[in-house]
Amino acid sequence: MNDRRKFLGQMALSAGALAVSSGLDAKSPDPRAPEGGRVVSTWDFGVGANQAAWARLIAGGSALDAVEQGARWAETDLCNPTVGRCGNPDRDGVLTLDASIMDGDGRCGAVAALEDIDHPISVARRVMEDTPHVMLVGEGAQQFAVSKGFRKQRLLTPEAEQAWQAWRERAEYQPQINAERRQRPGDKDNHDTLGMLAIDRHGRLAGACTTSGMAWKMHGRVGDSPIIGAGLYVDNEVGAATASGVGEEMIRNAASFLVVELMRQGRTPMDACHEAIERVVRKRPEASKSLQVCFLAINRHGEVGAFALHEGFVYAVCDATKQDALHASDAIYAGSGA
Repeated sequence: MNDRRKFLGQMALSAGALAVSSGLDAKSPDPRAPEGGRVVSTWDFGVGANQAAWARLIAGGSALDAVEQGARWAETDLCNPTVGRCGNPDRDGVLTLDASIMDGDGRCGAVAALEDIDHPISVARRVMEDTPHVMLVGEGAQQFAVSKGFRKQRLLTPEAEQAWQAWRERAEYQPQINAERRQRPGDKDNHDTLGMLAIDRHGRLAGACTTSGMAWKMHGRVGDSPIIGAGLYVDNEVGAATASGVGEEMIRNAASFLVVELMRQGRTPMDACHEAIERVVRKRPEASKSLQVCFLAINRHGEVGAFALHEGFVYAVCDATKQDALHASDAIYAGSGA
């Protein structure tokens, strides 16, 4: 018993020494991190989400606070048919929302198939902070949200319901690269999932992922966004990654976890994302011709990289020098040797 206590004491001291030496718990800025921090997110609407996150970051919020704020903006203020309260429903006309949030220390929370509750990202954070669990789903997630003060309300918009009624006339679903939800005349190319990663001035990392999922999906379908390791993974010692595109491919490959582990082995964020794409293609070459798969990553030094299976993926970067930067990712193509 004494030996065991001695061992545990030594482990605790070692962990404390590691935390101090890494600077992650220090109040002073971490020289490894970009000055003031950095926020990155998927797709062109990531610019607005980044700006909301950045405002929280420069006000003294943590990386975790920042990604929650950015995701909340996308869920409510954006009114996009693929994220949050304006999302398109499933094939039964039911709008369900998925979200996950993860801190660089390993804490995480998620909700899936959540109905009639705005700001699923904040519900996910409450799961992380107020329960011993990681994920709550369906009716249980809704019940938990209401118990925490979230208001139950009908979120399906008249526009989304109209689009669903139009879809029912043909009742077909075929994902299209970078345009999985162009179902109303005049719609711009819309993309599922806001994935957001942030590093604060102390070098702490966090990430968030939120979506209304595939439009016209089977009722009960859950993609990668709320699944830690698939749509999102964060580790203060290494970096963070998030994914977008067809979620089933991310789940099959534990894709975001894979990107972070490749960075742990020494790859740059760009190289890690590229190698993860190659693995997806090798496993299911038949899917690579018609489905989009995208990765976005940041390492603990604030270096950013992204890669996509097909052209069209863009991502937003926000830091002290520029708050509205938008970048097109490099791409590989099906059959290009991946």
